[in-house]
Amino acid sequence: MTIVVPGTGARRPAPGTTVPFTPSAPLGTTPNATGQVAFPEGFLWGAATAAFQIEGATWTDGRTDSIWDAFARVPGAVAGGDDGSVACDHYHRYRDDVALMRSLHLGAYRFSTSWARVRPDGGAPNPTGLAFYDRLVDELLAAEILPWVTLYHWDLPQALEDKGGWPNRDTAYLFADYAMTVHEALSDRVRVWTTLNEPWCSSFLSYTGGEHAPGRMSRTDGVAAAHHLLLAHGLAAAAIHEVDPEAVVGLTVNLTVPDPADPDDPADVAAAAKHDGMFNRTFIDPVLRGAYPADVREWLAPYGLDDVVKDGDLEIISTPIDALGVNYYNGSCLAGTPEPVADETLTVQAGGVRDDEDAHARTTLPPTPAPEGIWWRSRGLPRTAMGWEVQPEGLTRLLTRLHRDYTGPRGVALYVTENGAAFDDVADESGFVDDTSDRLAYFDAHLRAVKDAIDAGADVRGYFAWSLLDNFEWAHGYSKRFGIVRTDYATQERTVKASGRWYGDVARTNVVPDQEPS
Repeated sequence: MTIVVPGTGARRPAPGTTVPFTPSAPLGTTPNATGQVAFPEGFLWGAATAAFQIEGATWTDGRTDSIWDAFARVPGAVAGGDDGSVACDHYHRYRDDVALMRSLHLGAYRFSTSWARVRPDGGAPNPTGLAFYDRLVDELLAAEILPWVTLYHWDLPQALEDKGGWPNRDTAYLFADYAMTVHEALSDRVRVWTTLNEPWCSSFLSYTGGEHAPGRMSRTDGVAAAHHLLLAHGLAAAAIHEVDPEAVVGLTVNLTVPDPADPDDPADVAAAAKHDGMFNRTFIDPVLRGAYPADVREWLAPYGLDDVVKDGDLEIISTPIDALGVNYYNGSCLAGTPEPVADETLTVQAGGVRDDEDAHARTTLPPTPAPEGIWWRSRGLPRTAMGWEVQPEGLTRLLTRLHRDYTGPRGVALYVTENGAAFDDVADESGFVDDTSDRLAYFDAHLRAVKDAIDAGADVRGYFAWSLLDNFEWAHGYSKRFGIVRTDYATQERTVKASGRWYGDVARTNVVPDQEPS
């Protein structure tokens, strides 16, 4: 397909949004902290995966390299030298995996389609690759599970990276072509479409920080990639709605709750506001407010934002959507000045919190184009195997803020499209993992936080656990396990964990049960 967009000249972005960043206070004890919690009728319960993380069959049926295939071959890029060539072998085992979902009473399955499988090398459609998703959708519908398609979960064809990747504006238009290829094949049965998953990761983390594929380390490339990803979203959303007005079309973003280390210190408040701008508002304001925030424009101008925004881009990017997917794993505590950190597993400047037990040999940079003045602080909260602090009340604050400032006024529904945790699972002789005290407890606390947000008026309509299966965890390879189902990578045997049994019962009853006495 060809999409004609008015205007070709560079210009400054449209006037920025001006809603000020206001830190919100931690909620403390919430109404749903204990006891049985019932969710609204019709609340959607699901689990999520991504194509590269589970499918395997890397060069089967016409699929060609994605940037993650190429990146995994770079020495030191992925822990353990792992790759996605087999992963969970879902490509061959999808029927068993769908049966597993049905046994867990899931109402929806959020999965991504592989651009490298559907249009190898970014070229012509591949009917054999499309046929896999055709079979998967039919299997899901036969099991009465809603197929929730994500069109891009980071697996850009390597051939397009060789032509410039996401910093190349042409990639946005090629993405829209790819999106319509998938839509044409599946739209008679798929009614929910997510364009992108976590554009912060596929731009700043990947093109500026270098930790994810393709591993570039350039502030300018990260800014261009971020804008072109948003443009790709808008082009695809508009194209789908044009031919399929009743489709539910949305975007999934990973967001955080940025708190100043000292709310009375102006430097800490400024650091939290800047992190909010770089991590959150860069990606949600253009989509839901039609402009980049004024402060973000100022921070990113030295790295080419003014040059990549063309006439008409923001109108395309702000094409109305029906749903906003929210991926939440942890909050953030920020300071304006560095402080020695006793725990050496923390990366403290403007990056994230990472566990260095499987540190990569490659040097990476802070994954934000303007990291100056942002420093991480630890709050001493419990942490997952990824090194991320566990902060469930932050999810309540995030959802209520989104509903108040962004989605509510526009009639856009909210879905928690990813939430979960990696822990150091210990399997018994049968493969069973009793993760009651960590992963199950994490889900319990975060589901209660979701219900708190609903009770406060946020229009949250569903929740997807991350992840259905232990899988290839990107630069961490197979060293981190997020699944509610254990994958034995040697045998491909699946074993439902204690958290999976519990979550399946929640999905069946629509109720988070009363906590067992400790």
